Amino acid sequence: MFPRKILVVEDEKTLASNIRKILQNLGYTVSEISESGEEVIKKIAEIKPNLVLIDICLAGEINGVRLVDIIQNNFHVPAVYIINRSEYKILENDRLIEPFNYIIKPFIERDLHFVIEMALYKHQSEKRLQQEKQRLTAILNSIGRAVIVTYENGCIQMMNPIAEILTGWKQSEALGKDLEEVVSLVDKDVGEAIQNLAIDVIEAGEISNLPENCTLISKDGKEIPIEDNFAPIRDGDGNITGAVLVFQDITKRKETEGQLIRNAFYDGLTELPNRVLFLDRLKQAIERSKRKSDYYFGVLFLDLDNFKEINDRFGHGVGDDFLVAIARRLESCLRSGDTVARFGGDEFTVLLEDIRDVTDATNVARRIQDSLKLPLSLNGNQLQTTASIGIALNCNSYEEPATLLRNADTAMYRAKRQGKATYAIF
Repeated sequence: MFPRKILVVEDEKTLASNIRKILQNLGYTVSEISESGEEVIKKIAEIKPNLVLIDICLAGEINGVRLVDIIQNNFHVPAVYIINRSEYKILENDRLIEPFNYIIKPFIERDLHFVIEMALYKHQSEKRLQQEKQRLTAILNSIGRAVIVTYENGCIQMMNPIAEILTGWKQSEALGKDLEEVVSLVDKDVGEAIQNLAIDVIEAGEISNLPENCTLISKDGKEIPIEDNFAPIRDGDGNITGAVLVFQDITKRKETEGQLIRNAFYDGLTELPNRVLFLDRLKQAIERSKRKSDYYFGVLFLDLDNFKEINDRFGHGVGDDFLVAIARRLESCLRSGDTVARFGGDEFTVLLEDIRDVTDATNVARRIQDSLKLPLSLNGNQLQTTASIGIALNCNSYEEPATLLRNADTAMYRAKRQGKATYAIF
């Protein structure tokens, strides 16, 4: 191991010479003895000492205190003040005195050796601590999720860049604030704000997952669906010292899930409910009718008359546009609680919930017929159609949706045999 280099900054020549001898006897290399602050700055850049031993009352434009600030901030080299007792009181009042960063003259060799070694050890420890802190910060910043650490009282201690982006808060703004103020969470399932979960996790001492439909309200009011968990932070003795919240933006996943749901339950062309969703709603209506004796509903099965001719004459592109327009017409004929679905091809089904009697169903059928008679303008063509409609009611205490639909379908075919553009009741 090479001897450590010490730069002595002392303008009293006799004392400077004595210090050099002491340090050399102790095994240190004394590279230079400088007399002014300006000279010191140049020497540090040249010789790169391990420590600077400096008289605090240095003569020149740059005094000892200012010089130490420059040394530590620009060169990151530890410094030890040489002071007398009167200067100690001044420094103590200004809070410049710290353990092992000064020595009071006159001093003996043993004391100087001890202070220098402790200053070097302290500097190395702080350097390692800073490197470890930088390493941990780099790890946190590299994590693809937001990370927020709180103190034991639930106030924010740190947050990584992704947390800053998602919350809209800079770490400098958020430090010391209550977590709930910065991380505003809402449970969408119940529509209620979520209180400071850090406190709950710290009290319980266990990892806690965020609610399934948890939404973060950012600083600018943007709603972001998130997921993940809270965990207590423990020290080496197992004592809880805070909590860490880890979460990620799941907007894209929610959009994908929503699209998968739409693909599974909605018709891709008309955006109406498809056969699967219609049968599910019909099954729910049957179950409600079992629980409520005064609950009635009806099913309409529609088949467009002569739709094949439109496809053959104008092409499938126009035919598709025509079906989309018909879907919007059908929606306009119903109440908000009713369901119209595309059952397949040019067939549509309607579920009329909570009706009084068959008259309500026939009124809707007539309204649909009147709406369909109005011409549609598509690509410069005036198109219109009619529909054959079959109606089935739940008066027979159906158990299965398929049975009810089959009866409505049977009634629809009877309407077609009667000349189309009409309805029939099963």
